[in-house]
Amino acid sequence: MARPRFADSDFGAYLASPAFLGDPYDALRELRERDPVYWCDSIGAWIVTRFDDCMQTYRDVDAYSNEGRLAGTLGHLPAEDQELLGDFTRFYRAKGLIHSDPPDHTRLRRLITKAGFSASQVEALRPKVQTIVDGLLDDVTPNGTMNVIDDLAAILPMTVLCDLLGVPHADGAFFRPLADRLLGFQGRNKPSLESLLAAQQGIRDLRDYLEDAPRRFADGTNDPEGLLGRLFAARDDADDPLDYDELVNTVGTLLIAGHETTTSLVGNGLYTLLRHPEQWQLLRSDPGLLPGGIEEMLRYESPLTRQPRLMKADAVLDDKHIRTGETVFHMMNAANRDPEHFTEPEQFNITLPRGKHLAFGQGIHFCLGAPLARLEGSVVFATLIERMPDIRLVEPTPTWVTDKPTVRTLHSLHVAF
Repeated sequence: MARPRFADSDFGAYLASPAFLGDPYDALRELRERDPVYWCDSIGAWIVTRFDDCMQTYRDVDAYSNEGRLAGTLGHLPAEDQELLGDFTRFYRAKGLIHSDPPDHTRLRRLITKAGFSASQVEALRPKVQTIVDGLLDDVTPNGTMNVIDDLAAILPMTVLCDLLGVPHADGAFFRPLADRLLGFQGRNKPSLESLLAAQQGIRDLRDYLEDAPRRFADGTNDPEGLLGRLFAARDDADDPLDYDELVNTVGTLLIAGHETTTSLVGNGLYTLLRHPEQWQLLRSDPGLLPGGIEEMLRYESPLTRQPRLMKADAVLDDKHIRTGETVFHMMNAANRDPEHFTEPEQFNITLPRGKHLAFGQGIHFCLGAPLARLEGSVVFATLIERMPDIRLVEPTPTWVTDKPTVRTLHSLHVAF
């Protein structure tokens, strides 16, 4: 589908198309300039593209809510189809880490941080992450080529997540397709029945997995001191109790957040660096630029493209009246290229001090896994600089994933070294 102009009648339909997901930036720039708070009937939601407007939606949690924000995505379906999605509704009506507002969100975030996501606990994983990266690169070095996504970017975070949860690495083969099913319907307020049923099956599979967890703790398959064991123990915590639906919902969030952001950061970041060889050379010559380089990768090709908020009160944004019950999507990969906030936003430059970006959100729902993604990304890029300094692209125009609208990630990334 060719990109229509903003004034064309099919512009809104284009925003819901695979063509847009593959190359969104021209359309997002036009939206940001012409109608930065735009109602898109094809997506069934408001599209917010300016940095300052997105920040307002993050700050005003009294109006822009996380609670129940995905349960309403089946509202466009006829009643007989909605009746098929009882387990889906139960899962997304439950309060979990990113599906709740204060005070429940405060309690759940404190519990998860205490169970395994404190800054010191994440930093303590660095040697283990380094060992995993070295092993993955050892496997591909004799070949002289690799598919960065399948051979490194997807395996690393799933392996680290399994270690965090205290489950066998083999369980990663179960987690990855399950997380894909949970993501497949997200990012639009009018998803297909097929994608909703696929997500529901993923929810059922996750429940079956978690119902078997006590046996796996008992026979030593799972480590009771891992994050999963601590979450089960928290069900009896007098200070921070966790009910079973909250546990299932939160583990589902961890499966998505625990791998998708890092996979995208590594894939998108390396692709962008190699498309800008002068930036790769800068990084090679001065690895001290890496921390800022990671932030520029996150800004320029944000792993998360959009996140929804469900209106629990009427609000006005850019003179648009947004009503209770409507959905707002803040578009991170538009806000992160807003010229009102960033100098030369369309340029990829690891030496420019950019300031705050929205790749991990902001406010009380700032991504809890951001430190882990940054750690994993920094280990990967530092190791590539050292071990594969002459890495180069094999395919100049790889294909972007277009069936998961909330993420910006590559199907594959073939390189030689």
